[in-house]
Amino acid sequence: MRLTFLGATETVTGSKYLLEAAGVRILIDCGLFQGTKNLRLRNWSPPPVDPASLDAVVVTHAHIDHTGYLPVLVRMGYKGPIYATPGTRDLCGVMLRDAAKLQEEEAEYANRHGFSKHRPALPLYTLYDAERALEQIEAREFDTPVLLGEHAGFRLLPAGHILGAASAIFHMAGKVIAFSGDVGRPNDPIMRAPTPLAHADYLIVESTYGDRLHDTTDPLDELEALFDHTFRRGGVVVIPSFAVGRAQAILRYISILKTTGRMANVPVFLDSPMAVSVTELYRRHVSEHRLTMSEADAISKAAVMVRTVDQSKEIMNRRGPMVVIAGSGMATGGRVLHHLKAFAPDSRNTIALVGYQAAGTRGAALEAHSPAIKLHGEYIPVRAAVESISSLSAHADYSEMLDWLGKMTSAPERTFITHGEPAAADALRRRIAEQLHWRCDVPSYLETVELAEGHTARACT
Repeated sequence: MRLTFLGATETVTGSKYLLEAAGVRILIDCGLFQGTKNLRLRNWSPPPVDPASLDAVVVTHAHIDHTGYLPVLVRMGYKGPIYATPGTRDLCGVMLRDAAKLQEEEAEYANRHGFSKHRPALPLYTLYDAERALEQIEAREFDTPVLLGEHAGFRLLPAGHILGAASAIFHMAGKVIAFSGDVGRPNDPIMRAPTPLAHADYLIVESTYGDRLHDTTDPLDELEALFDHTFRRGGVVVIPSFAVGRAQAILRYISILKTTGRMANVPVFLDSPMAVSVTELYRRHVSEHRLTMSEADAISKAAVMVRTVDQSKEIMNRRGPMVVIAGSGMATGGRVLHHLKAFAPDSRNTIALVGYQAAGTRGAALEAHSPAIKLHGEYIPVRAAVESISSLSAHADYSEMLDWLGKMTSAPERTFITHGEPAAADALRRRIAEQLHWRCDVPSYLETVELAEGHTARACT
């Protein structure tokens, strides 16, 4: 049995793992690399595994760093099933189409304005490629056995984090191999707590916040103060936000603040067609999260839902006070770039960072209080205040992760720490080794490890 790490090593992006055992080859997650240029270039290189040789793909959740490479994989020859939960399938329908359209639009914009070094600039994949990938997604309910062969199968367990997110538990060659996916928080404002794993012989676990504890400040208090300070000087609050999970959490808090009179009645715009569509999905999958139907409805009414480019341009011509929530969360693309270009140079405004900012992204540059950021080939001065609200994270911090792992009935034979910057991954490795006394390793990119097989048994029975 072999496990190869094709992504999410020494970085939080590009999640891909190749598991080979019991006569089958399975790819777990199929994400895009984001962040620094050397990482992004991996998306354009030939895939490190022949797509046609794969028997199945299993995705843990819909975030682009876990699913965004699927259209390339399918275009390159993968014809088999892509397994996911119903929530993940529906989110992928929104997110992959949006990612393809953004890439097509950005390539067209670069060609029209001539700021790309490539002639012509091309998208990584097209909407046609995304549609082909979506046709191959097969939904499977949580905690339902799925057979991949006589001695191979898996189950998906709720991981919190976002709608449809799962941990993938494989039964292969007499062993249990568990992939945590992205693990949510026990007290998330929308998602239920992640289901603990009972047992795993081999564990692959994320470490996004492996070296940090989340701020215990109430997000309602932080947002109330940030809004109040900005509105008093007539400013605009621009919130780069992930379309899935984070945008809905912010809308949930805004709904509460407005309902309780703790926020001025200023216009709020959700300028992300993807986030608008995702917000509607929370009503369709109400059994998967903590919100009642009326609370899910309130989120939809907390902002003006912006879909068209003309509506987005109108916002940029307005002045504060107001709130603009737009993708993407790390300011790597999307409509938030145009809002940053319009509002970052004005000292009356505030840019609120409400999630993790990977190294090399514009969000990371803003978080480091860079005096200027590069947008569409030119440097834009940042005079607006930049504030970070860390209490909104949808990832478990190291204490929450240790609590979640500590509920396992026995120690895995080996634990592999992935999906974290080097310092975070090593910090979580050290804490797991010291507190749980497990054997832990931090794998490197393209590393292959041999895993011992157990007795032959039928999988997932």
